[in-house]
Amino acid sequence: MPAAGGKGLSLASRLYKSRTLGLTLGFVCVVFGMYPLHPPTWVWVWMVINAFVWPHLAFQASRHGANSLRSERRNLLFDSFCGGFWVGAMHFNPLPSVTTLSMMTMNNVAIGGPRFMLLGWVAQGLGIGVSLLVFAPAFIAVTTQTQLYACLPILMLYPLALGWICYRQAVTLARHKRELLALSRTDSLSGLLNHGAWKDHLEIEFQRCRRGPAGAAIALIDIDHFKIINDTYGHVTGDIVLRQLSKVLRQNLRTTDLAGRYGGDEFCVILPDMPLNRATEVMDALRDRFNALAYVQDPTLRVSLSIGLAPYQPTHGDATSWLNDADQALYEAKSSGRNRVSSVQGSWLRSI
Repeated sequence: MPAAGGKGLSLASRLYKSRTLGLTLGFVCVVFGMYPLHPPTWVWVWMVINAFVWPHLAFQASRHGANSLRSERRNLLFDSFCGGFWVGAMHFNPLPSVTTLSMMTMNNVAIGGPRFMLLGWVAQGLGIGVSLLVFAPAFIAVTTQTQLYACLPILMLYPLALGWICYRQAVTLARHKRELLALSRTDSLSGLLNHGAWKDHLEIEFQRCRRGPAGAAIALIDIDHFKIINDTYGHVTGDIVLRQLSKVLRQNLRTTDLAGRYGGDEFCVILPDMPLNRATEVMDALRDRFNALAYVQDPTLRVSLSIGLAPYQPTHGDATSWLNDADQALYEAKSSGRNRVSSVQGSWLRSI
């Protein structure tokens, strides 16, 4: 229910201004259609209420209703009913009638699609039926020049207003889509790329290296003894360590480098256009900076990193084989005593 209410309130807020504008412009159109017919006073009163009071009542009904979306749909159907009523009251004067019905239909199809458009037509038909019971049935086949000019404002301005509302909605939806896409590709704890997103970028980088002379390196980073940190200091401290590493990565890598959380306490980095010797220097400096961090939970706590590096090589058959080299280098770093950077090139490993 809250979700429906929120969606309905958003819809009601968007329609409030357009309904106010549309009924004000429609009032001019209907006034000039009704004036030659000399209707009774109550018709003029109802016309004023429909044009200038109803938009505010409709908005308040949507705001305070139990289901705002449903309330606003009822409001739109009532708009259609009133439009049909005024068409019958004007004795089907061609231009004012077509203008009124088409503007109402435009609203309904924009908000609810074909099904709601059909419901709107039913409401318009009911409105016409009621007007035929109230007024003597008649048909005016000619629209005067004055009535034509009275219809021009709504014909020009209302579609523009509705188009602007639809455009703003499309922009908002596109922004939400981008935000959702970013969330789906971001690790919630570290704020870095998640496993799937990083591997997608790895595949892109692999194909780029394969097409030309560009080189690159990838790094797999493991927090040493992370399970012991969790067991000793608690998972809250463990999360702090993970966030600290992600912060160090963001602060010490280039904007073109792509860091992600591979899973658990393992992180990963793509270093485009960086030779192995330079990548080794960068990772070793990053390791030193992370080792030097102090934690308020325990000033004596120091956390180290094991890092495996692998440069792109033409012999790699796919991105997975490149990643396997980095994983092999990481294994070497951990088995050689941890807190170091190991790199693999061809069939040999090197640790520093």
